[in-house]
Amino acid sequence: MTAMARLTDYTLYADAQRHYSKEALWALFDGDRERLNIGHECVDRHDRDAVAVRIAHEDGRDETISFAALSDASNRFANYLLNKGLAKGDRVAIMLEPSLPFYVALFGAMKAGCVAVPLFTLFGPDGLRLRIDDCTPKLLVTNADLAHLAENIETVIADESFMTALDAESADFTPETASSDMAMYQYTSGTTRELPEAVKHRHRAVVTVILAALYGTGIRPGDRFMCPSSPAWGHGLWHGTISPLALGVSTASYAGKFDPVRLMRAIQDYGITNIAAAATHFRLMKNAGAADRFTFQVEKLSFTGEPIDSDTAAWTEATFGAPVCSMYGTTEIGVILADYPGAADHRVKPGSLGRPIPGITLAVHDAQGQDCAPGQIGEIMMQRRDGWFPTKDLGRVDEDGYFYHGGRADDVIISAGYTMSAVEIEDVLLKHPDVDETAVIGSPDEERGLVVKSFIVSKRPGDDAFAKELQEFTASRLSRHEYPRRVAFVDALPKTPAG
Repeated sequence: MTAMARLTDYTLYADAQRHYSKEALWALFDGDRERLNIGHECVDRHDRDAVAVRIAHEDGRDETISFAALSDASNRFANYLLNKGLAKGDRVAIMLEPSLPFYVALFGAMKAGCVAVPLFTLFGPDGLRLRIDDCTPKLLVTNADLAHLAENIETVIADESFMTALDAESADFTPETASSDMAMYQYTSGTTRELPEAVKHRHRAVVTVILAALYGTGIRPGDRFMCPSSPAWGHGLWHGTISPLALGVSTASYAGKFDPVRLMRAIQDYGITNIAAAATHFRLMKNAGAADRFTFQVEKLSFTGEPIDSDTAAWTEATFGAPVCSMYGTTEIGVILADYPGAADHRVKPGSLGRPIPGITLAVHDAQGQDCAPGQIGEIMMQRRDGWFPTKDLGRVDEDGYFYHGGRADDVIISAGYTMSAVEIEDVLLKHPDVDETAVIGSPDEERGLVVKSFIVSKRPGDDAFAKELQEFTASRLSRHEYPRRVAFVDALPKTPAG
């Protein structure tokens, strides 16, 4: 008797439309609509001898973690948490670079029924405090260099001695969570002009995100996958970590300060066949001028988080031998448009966001809620049971059903793949004693797409030294990437009659 085909057996665009169903999607998992655990789906059910994660460290080190090592250690961490008295629903914050302790804490917390909260390692005290105050974790897992940032919270230093101490815990653990139980809080760094809030994901979110894996990044069994984005953010977490591991596919990550030459060496040395990255990663690799030193085996490429310029897209295709495919969505609604990497019957149109993923109905609406004509700019909307849901992005659709981005409908700044809140940056700048008023915008930049630019009103004379002081002031309080790269001193800010 022939085994039933699975969604992972198909690669064509036409097959995706023909064979997709919610039942076929759920058939990829051990769990069901009642009982499911992300940790089990990503770690415990795969070939124990296979490589789960490879990590390229900035200092040149390579770290390899097998499914067996990750399964056993995350089970031990789950037992450790429960023996400490943590209970289902308690938050466990994790502020670590990609490493064995990071993945152990991430999956072990979710196995235990706790809520994992990945946090960016470059947060300063203000940026960390905002998120800690919001999620109120029972425990913070971090390293010795960052532990001083935490106040009034129990902190575990996840060093070698801690990992050795975990050996005292049992390596046997059976997760017992409902699909509807909370699994993870993810911070977006602001998707509106408000201070960031956590997007709360239940265990069943792993099923939905596999749509992005199948049609956005094109992951299939046998791929050697890599995503250099930090797993503290949506792309590196869901598309770079959860998605491939849930399908039993080896993934690779990058730890430390980004170096495009180091990344290219890892792509070569790991034999990577599928890359998902931000447009800036590809742009920086292009600008490094070192690609001819390496030999690549890449078959599929995707980008998300920001537009990719035509020069970088052309260089990427010429260098790796495959078209770079767009993947579009938001943290709140997931991926809704994709370019189907690896699908021979899907044409990648330069500048396009791609076509809707199976099971998703999209439209472009005008201000009156009516469908826009092909080529007409409106707001991209997604159909749900109770009507149309706004993406808060402008766009247009062509005669072939390909969607194009027309700019943000709300006020955010996307720079090098990071989504930043203008108001959060303004809030910190206004804490400086010499800043009277400030306005923060996104300013076009050849390398990063947009960079943060601040307009400053101050009684103090504006000069380079003052600008640098403001940059360091902001970066040290929010995040090392979240500061105004351009500073302009002005006499006044333009205001409406209402002030």
